Amino acid sequence: MADEFAIATVADDVRLLGPSWNVAPTDGVRMVVERADKQTGEVTRQLRVARWGLVPSWAKDPSVGSRMINARVESVTDKPAFARPFATRRALLPADGYYEWKKPGPGATTKRKQPFYLHPEDGEVVALAGLYEFWKDPTKADDDPDRWLVSTTVITRPATDELAHIHDRQPLMLRPEAWDAWLSPATTAGEAAALLDAEPPAIVATPVSTQVNAVANNGPDLVEPVEPEPES
Repeated sequence: MADEFAIATVADDVRLLGPSWNVAPTDGVRMVVERADKQTGEVTRQLRVARWGLVPSWAKDPSVGSRMINARVESVTDKPAFARPFATRRALLPADGYYEWKKPGPGATTKRKQPFYLHPEDGEVVALAGLYEFWKDPTKADDDPDRWLVSTTVITRPATDELAHIHDRQPLMLRPEAWDAWLSPATTAGEAAALLDAEPPAIVATPVSTQVNAVANNGPDLVEPVEPEPES
């Protein structure tokens, strides 16, 4: 991953974060960012861990983050929680794929949603467009290393015609040619917004077991294909 994303610095907590096949809101996730060194001002590309679910810097407590796991591309530059990080704190969230659930159609004999594992057709890692934010815990001392919470959100877009039958939204995935500009602190909000119009990579929808519905289940078997339940 460090090679693929041209990472210069890997944070210690990244090395401690194990693989997950069932990431849930408030879990730690890996994110690629570009940050300036406080001492030298040099901008480097870093791999860090952030909590999934953006907590605005002005939030009273971090619980609000569980409601901000996604940011809609249509309003990401307008909503107060997302506008500032969109201008200055953009990230890439590497993933092998993501899950979505399809509702049963009219007249279906089952009421259970069918989960799908959606992943690139070419088997490559996808880079989800994300934002991140810093929140300072007012209950902790300034010298407490845990006083700062780093959190992130995934930008979503309307689903492509090929995937809309499963769900009407999908994560916004950036192709490699857009990574540098998206991450660069020198890229303006307007320039960054233009990058989000790019076509996503080809995605394959694989039906998987409903075991993924429970966050307690976490293993490579969750992405194994299964026969979907008949709808009628």
